[in-house]
Amino acid sequence: MAGRAKEVQLQLQKEVEEFKKLQKDSQKLFAQKQQLETQLMENKVVKEELDLLETDANVFKLIGPVLVKQDLNEAKMNVEKRIEYIQNESKRHEKMLQDLEKKQVSHREDLGKLQQQYQQLMAKVK
Repeated sequence: MAGRAKEVQLQLQKEVEEFKKLQKDSQKLFAQKQQLETQLMENKVVKEELDLLETDANVFKLIGPVLVKQDLNEAKMNVEKRIEYIQNESKRHEKMLQDLEKKQVSHREDLGKLQQQYQQLMAKVK
């Protein structure tokens, strides 16, 4: 009986470690998704500003320490592509977060079952 309790205890520790890893991964992904949302909002503001400009307006792009003149249409296309990329990345992160949440729920259930088993085995040992 004590051998089985030790086995369940080891399984329990393994599940707890895996659950903690999933939580850490989830927090990291959530922070990345928030950063993407911030970048998306910034790029949408840039797009709105570019849309207000006249077709002959001068647009500059910061490349390192230098401002380089850029065609307005090219700047608009670049910002639109960036927005599309960020939206796709955000969707991908959302999907990964959902998958991690499902795994966490599963691990939570497994942890509950293992805790119950361990408590039952310990009660029998006493």
